[in-house]
Amino acid sequence: MRYLVLSDLHANLEATEAVLAAAADLRADRTLVLGDLVGYGPDPVAVLVRVLSLPRATVIRGNHDRVAAGLTSDDEFNPHAQTAIRWTARQLTPDTLRVLSALPMGPMIIDADVQICHGSPRNEDTYVFTAKDAEFAGQAATRRVCLFGHTHVAGAFGRSADAAQLVAPRGTAPLTVTLAGTAAWMINPGSVGQPRDGDWRAAFALLDTTANTCDLHRVEYDAAETRRKMRAAELPPILISRIGPDSR
Repeated sequence: MRYLVLSDLHANLEATEAVLAAAADLRADRTLVLGDLVGYGPDPVAVLVRVLSLPRATVIRGNHDRVAAGLTSDDEFNPHAQTAIRWTARQLTPDTLRVLSALPMGPMIIDADVQICHGSPRNEDTYVFTAKDAEFAGQAATRRVCLFGHTHVAGAFGRSADAAQLVAPRGTAPLTVTLAGTAAWMINPGSVGQPRDGDWRAAFALLDTTANTCDLHRVEYDAAETRRKMRAAELPPILISRIGPDSR
């Protein structure tokens, strides 16, 4: 089975469309979306509608989706994220609010080899940055491959019986990770809409459970247009500065 894996789109329509265009030739059987479709970016409704229109897609929620839907408060967000999520909530139509509210929480079993979550299989708000984080989180995983997001940092952690180690350098793509020969994996495809690993290009992955490989990809997009929309929406400048190679 070949899975297109997306995470942390964050209402960035230009990045989302660029990823879907780049993935069109990869012959994925299904799409897995690991949450945070909204938040930060200028096109929450358009991104939500676009993702949910994808054929054979499985989508779980992220923490920004949960807060934008009003299921929990934004008390744990920093002031910039609070401003953006409150703006996001005002953009949602009754239909899109209903759909966003209904997104399931991970972890979710996909097949005999794969499960997905937003932060970690222990908690959707947990960050997995290091091998130690991956070792602890992976103890709660129930499948050979656990796909996660939330950090906006692409990488793969190979887990043996008693340890985990980063085997895919973060921010390096395209890169093929060979999954055979290691007991289990924690894999982060990186962020479509707001990468934070030093590479501004939109990130995504292609997991092939038959070939035992996971390809980490990057693609350029019209970041200037995303920044223009964010300025027009009067979203926080610090969020705009995270989009693209510069903040102009």
